[in-house]
Amino acid sequence: MTVLRSLILSALMGTTLAAGAAGQAPARVPAPPPLAGADKAGANPAAQLARLAERYYEEQARYEPVNATFAGDNRFDDLLPMTIVPSVRARQFAMLHEVRNELARIDRSKLAALDLTTYDILGFEVNNLLRFEPLKDYLLPMNHMDSLPVLLANFGAGDGAQPLATVAQQQAYLKRLAALPQWTDAAIANMRSGIKQGVVLPKALVQSLLPQIKALAAATVDSSAYAAPSRALPEAFSKGEKARLTGAYRETVRVQVLPSLRKLAGFLETEYLPAARDTSGWGSLPDGGNWYRAWVASQTTSALAPEEIHRIGLAEMARINAEFAKLAPKLGYTGAPAGLPRWLAQQAKYRPFKTEEEVLQAYRALNARILPMLPRLFATLPKAPLEIRAEPPLSRDTASDHYTAAAADGSRPGIFWAVIPDPASYASTRMTSLFLHEGHPGHHFQLSKQQELPIPKFRKFGGNNAYIEGWALYAESLGKEMGLYDDPNAYAGHLMLDMMRAARLVVDTGLHAKGWTREQTIRFLVDEAGNTEDDARNATERYMAWPGQALGYKVGALKIMELRQRAQAALGEKFSLATFHDAVLSDGTLPLALLETKMNAWIARQAR
Repeated sequence: MTVLRSLILSALMGTTLAAGAAGQAPARVPAPPPLAGADKAGANPAAQLARLAERYYEEQARYEPVNATFAGDNRFDDLLPMTIVPSVRARQFAMLHEVRNELARIDRSKLAALDLTTYDILGFEVNNLLRFEPLKDYLLPMNHMDSLPVLLANFGAGDGAQPLATVAQQQAYLKRLAALPQWTDAAIANMRSGIKQGVVLPKALVQSLLPQIKALAAATVDSSAYAAPSRALPEAFSKGEKARLTGAYRETVRVQVLPSLRKLAGFLETEYLPAARDTSGWGSLPDGGNWYRAWVASQTTSALAPEEIHRIGLAEMARINAEFAKLAPKLGYTGAPAGLPRWLAQQAKYRPFKTEEEVLQAYRALNARILPMLPRLFATLPKAPLEIRAEPPLSRDTASDHYTAAAADGSRPGIFWAVIPDPASYASTRMTSLFLHEGHPGHHFQLSKQQELPIPKFRKFGGNNAYIEGWALYAESLGKEMGLYDDPNAYAGHLMLDMMRAARLVVDTGLHAKGWTREQTIRFLVDEAGNTEDDARNATERYMAWPGQALGYKVGALKIMELRQRAQAALGEKFSLATFHDAVLSDGTLPLALLETKMNAWIARQAR
């Protein structure tokens, strides 16, 4: 999975209301003028749209400063998202209403093709966010998958999205740290309100979150991840700068950060955990059925009902099991298809690693093998470099392998984060398909190319789950064209990951729409999808925390494959896979209905 789920969630939960560092006023970015009435009647529609799109990005960047950091927009690196505060959340939604109203005033009939796409995407995105206005996400401000304290701690390592190379960048991070107590106070207040309203996390998720927060809270100033930058300040800094920054880190962490985290940890353990719910799915929350359907629509960009998605998942699982049955003899396996993944995990020859560096080197070798093949499948290649790194220890136990996009200005490469808890047990089986998904030609390819497009910033740095994860899952299938799946072990890994995405359709809808329990879901993943107990438990708790997110992969990939098959059937010998791929990626992320409309028009043009 990518960082995009956090970004999509925080689009409903962030702002720039934040305190400054100790003894300093909050950093201020000049606010833009009001949206309403920004353009006079009769103004050029394209110019109106361009201004509105820019304003929307600027407003959202202020409400979502961490998102801006991930995008490489570092103007807001000293601020924290704060729309968990109800009054700030209300202001964000008021802004979204203004954007929608301004968009409606633009004469769409007078826009050229590129602007029409921007108009339609902006309308979709704003309406998608407004879908959640009556719902109460702010009462669930954190879980073991999305936790601002953990994210800031990982930033402190200096190799993540927040840059720490200059004195100004260090000061920005310090201000973010100093704002953390304000965020934690708001989170505690919201969770207390959630207890009263019956909007609380399942107990299992609190039990997974609590160790993360307790570990951060138990640190000393000398061992705290938040003070890590002070222990590795760049050599280029002067002695005076180093002394001043080191003192500021120690004071901020000792006086502000650690006390707030101890308060948060105590609240989670003594108040929140006892009040957490025994149910597992979103459907058990107040108005949970409608809430979950909102997540489904948002994460799939479709009108598919949970029941239909459930059926699609079962059909896909049956198809993949048939592939397992055909592959098993090549691997020497004779049992039931669902047992093949667990059998492979027990084969010592597929666990060849002794150190973390050996795992990373294997990924780098795979990347070197893939790169020369890409020009056959794509007419154009992305410019941004890709690096392969290990997931930081703090989040290693709960993270999934993921990708963070390159900074648009070239200051940070795209990064594939490999989660390697124990190198000796790290299997080679899924590595090929996993890298195709996260690296080339999956997330890195699509998101890097998107940043190169001449499109508004909200499109350049945004997107939707179904297209982004759908593309990455589709990219896994390209291992066949590259000959990578001639290796039965690698193809088994592809099928295992494909089975996981198919099973997600079943268990996510099962959990949130059909009343499945956590234990029932774990059992299904073990018995029917071949997961280990640990993998099934981690996956289940992810789906419990992120309703609907897991649906986007299969729904998006199936749509892209459907469009490819449609193009091949219509074009015959005129069909070019490289040209098709470039066409799919040519406008960046699109809602699936817009993608289908666009590709139908492309097929018609190619057929002439």
